[in-house]
Amino acid sequence: MKKPGTILPILIVLATILVFWYAAALVMNWPRLSDSYQRAGTIDVPLSQQFNDLLSMEKPLLPAPHQVVVELWKTMAQQAVTSKKSLVYHGWVTLSATLLGFVFGTTLGIGLALFIVYNNAMDRSLMPWIIASQTIPILAIAPMIIVVLNAVGIEGLVPKAIISTYLSFFPVVVGMVKGFRSPEAIQLDLLHTYNASRLQTFIKLRWPIALPYLFTSMKVGIAASLVGAIVGELPAGGGSGLGARLLAGSYYGQTIQIWSALFAAAALAGALIIVVGIAERLTTARMGARPA
Repeated sequence: MKKPGTILPILIVLATILVFWYAAALVMNWPRLSDSYQRAGTIDVPLSQQFNDLLSMEKPLLPAPHQVVVELWKTMAQQAVTSKKSLVYHGWVTLSATLLGFVFGTTLGIGLALFIVYNNAMDRSLMPWIIASQTIPILAIAPMIIVVLNAVGIEGLVPKAIISTYLSFFPVVVGMVKGFRSPEAIQLDLLHTYNASRLQTFIKLRWPIALPYLFTSMKVGIAASLVGAIVGELPAGGGSGLGARLLAGSYYGQTIQIWSALFAAAALAGALIIVVGIAERLTTARMGARPA
């Protein structure tokens, strides 16, 4: 539960962002509006009318906050969820690829971490390649992955999930390697004294201690998986998903559509991280941890 004094600073920050956002929208959209006035031969436009026109442009360079809110309302509450004009529909398509890629990435990350922790040769040979894999720009390899998989008949959800897996497995590997190695020597020696096997040591010691690292890395991984799903949707062009929605908006100069899709993606990422956080609290409570 948040402390009583934490709400006011949040509201102040939000109000400051809104003020700067509106100011930036007025400044950035004015040249375009001025050009439209000159082409129409309009002169002596009242200041109030100019202000209203700046904040209600159909294709602004930077949409005002209320325009984004209106677009979100129209595309989420006033459209059928099965319509391709609905952000709920596009959000579900992106969410499906995100969750599938997240499951793949988390499973792969835990598996690789086990190999690295229990095998010194894997640690020396595999870990540098895992780190090097994240230096490759995902925007460069995503189209190649889509094209190659489409050539062998793999289309739809799986190619996007593979791209999500590529981004989400890395934080899980790093976090779980750290977690599996976090038990102290005295704890390992105690289990060795009890003649515990490797499997028993893992179940009784390494895995419980590594769980906080797992959930922390999963919060990073689920956000990275969402980014991967959106990037995977960009080469699809007129397809479905928030990435396709962003691309379509950029094609036709629909900046309000772009910003509404961005906010929908941000809200989706926040919701997913909250879900992981709830799972963490439930798991730690089940294991006997005291509530924070």
